[in-house]
Amino acid sequence: MKIPFLGHRQESQGVPDPEGIAELLAECELLRSQAAQDGVRLDDSAASLEALDQLLPRWRDDEEVLHWLGNDAGLYLGTVIVHTVPGAAWEIWPSGQPVVRLASGREFDVVASGHEWAVSGAPELSQLYAEVAEA
Repeated sequence: MKIPFLGHRQESQGVPDPEGIAELLAECELLRSQAAQDGVRLDDSAASLEALDQLLPRWRDDEEVLHWLGNDAGLYLGTVIVHTVPGAAWEIWPSGQPVVRLASGREFDVVASGHEWAVSGAPELSQLYAEVAEA
């Protein structure tokens, strides 16, 4: 997922507002709606990632929904990481791609991971979170 207007914002205003970007990336409206329909509350916790991993993947029959749900799943994974892993923060590459940068400097392309999860269910979001949290 590329967010081109964030790149322009960085150029025109210098340093972007990290809280504003984090808030925007945390919306994940389609994923939150899908989860709510299945009785899953997304509270930005690691436990909510486990609950997402248990959802029946009804979205796989609809290419458009699959694409957007993959974006949302990745952004939600990133949101949980940023909220719970010390030193983790959102970073927007010049291309507009949002990634999570860990305190170690390692960057994690959460959107690509979200797409993999939406398409195949593997690796599980909770497993990805555990790997990142240990790094």
